[in-house]
Amino acid sequence: MPWWGILLIVIGIIAGVIILLYFLGKRAEKKQAEQQEQIDAAKQQVSMLIIDKKMMKLKDAGFPDMVLDQTPKMLRGRKFPIVKARVNTPRGTMVSSFICDKPVFEVIPVKKEVKATISGLYITDVRAIRGKLDAPKKKKSRMEKLLEKGRGEA
Repeated sequence: MPWWGILLIVIGIIAGVIILLYFLGKRAEKKQAEQQEQIDAAKQQVSMLIIDKKMMKLKDAGFPDMVLDQTPKMLRGRKFPIVKARVNTPRGTMVSSFICDKPVFEVIPVKKEVKATISGLYITDVRAIRGKLDAPKKKKSRMEKLLEKGRGEA
């Protein structure tokens, strides 16, 4: 077989993979938009005192069995950002565990009271009640550390 025949086959396979990824991406985008609509429909503002925050598996976080059953099997072994908080509700206070996004997880202060937007067991936004929330410190990359070390020795 000539070299250009092999090249055409490879180009055809690459084009097929790109088209497949395009359609899978569109489907995932639609799914994500539907989930975001559901989260926005069920969100509510609550005041909560953050007790603890950790990266842990769902089965170790103390969630009900119903939550664990609804989780896809691929994600059951993965660690999630879990926040344990005392929530002030109209019926009283209760201690609950919540899941949150990574950016929200980094901003949440421990042992402070915050105003949070929640949707079920999911924290979508956090605001401070008193003062400001401290922005997380950005970690230096290895290159920045090496440059800084080089400047100090020169």
